[in-house]
Amino acid sequence: MPSEDTIKLLRECNAGVKMGIASIDDVLDKVTDDTFKSLLTTCKQEHSKLDDEIKTELDKFGDDGKEPNPLAKGMSHMKTDVKTMMEPGDQTIADLITEGCNMGVKSLRRYLNQYSLADATAKGIAQRLIQLEKQLTDDIAIYL
Repeated sequence: MPSEDTIKLLRECNAGVKMGIASIDDVLDKVTDDTFKSLLTTCKQEHSKLDDEIKTELDKFGDDGKEPNPLAKGMSHMKTDVKTMMEPGDQTIADLITEGCNMGVKSLRRYLNQYSLADATAKGIAQRLIQLEKQLTDDIAIYL
């Protein structure tokens, strides 16, 4: 039987991956640079693969996972719409995505500390998600 920390950490990773996918979906059609669009598309695909892996792990424990906070998701979508309307362009999108990634990394690190009894698989998934977010911020830094 897994520790409660394992399930809780996987749930938070599940919500984080879904938030990342939704955030990329919010901006993808507004990106003008083909390389930038490709970076976002690749990252979205990696998030989707990780989401499938998380779901597989949660299924082992009979858990349905966790959706992102609806208020946070709605506010993020609204902020994206307003900022890209007021300041359209790849620079604004890169700024929004970087901000989201940084918030995600911060949250995941907090959850890793909070759920320290999680198993190695759950911790590994969280670490890979952190690396994915950090890599995206590095890759899109040239658009800031």
